Amino acid sequence: MNSLMQPWHILFFALASWVNREQQLAIEYLKTENSILREKVGKKRVQLNDNERRRLAVKGKQLGRKLLSELGAIFTPDTILRWHRELIARKWDYSSEKKQVGRPRIRQEIVEQILRFAQENPTWGADRIQGALSNVGFHVTDTTVRNVLKANGIEPAPDRPASMSWQTFLKAH
Repeated sequence: MNSLMQPWHILFFALASWVNREQQLAIEYLKTENSILREKVGKKRVQLNDNERRRLAVKGKQLGRKLLSELGAIFTPDTILRWHRELIARKWDYSSEKKQVGRPRIRQEIVEQILRFAQENPTWGADRIQGALSNVGFHVTDTTVRNVLKANGIEPAPDRPASMSWQTFLKAH
């Protein structure tokens, strides 16, 4: 191989230096624009939404702390890198794989049946309503029935008014 420079080497170096000069001019312009905007904003706090923070954090992480501090951006390098750390932590927290704790809720149709039985039959207690529900095909405990009645403001059977109208009595029988 010939170690002397070929004509295309010179052309390549000229093109590379021209591109580098263009990039340096663009960077200088953006630095000047940033400083002017920073002067305009003054001490006011700049509010960003999550998407804007994410975009700055990704670009800032690529640049690194040293280059970020040289740029003199509106936000400190520590702030931008903190945003990046929080994004990474949020991405890898495995919250989508966490199981819900506690007992599952009672289905709404069961709650509606409990309330219907309690309203149509005011003398029935939680045990009787629970038995009627099991006849219909819903298997719940009497404690669950009591909790549903209590949550919906219906008193337990002995405390409910024992007197009923003839219409209610005939509907019940």
